[in-house]
Amino acid sequence: MAVMIHSKYGYEPPEWVQADSRLDKWYQDKKRRAKQHGAFSLEKNKETRHGKNQTRH
Repeated sequence: MAVMIHSKYGYEPPEWVQADSRLDKWYQDKKRRAKQHGAFSLEKNKETRHGKNQTRH
């Protein structure tokens, strides 16, 4: 039986801890990039295009 390691998700095998670490880093990088580009910002003016009509919210 593999040695179980205590992580923030509970006791897991070492392979799962490594996978969780990679996923956490990927998710944090994704959030950081979205924040840099202004994605998901409620304060920013939103522009939508519907055919030739352009509306500003």
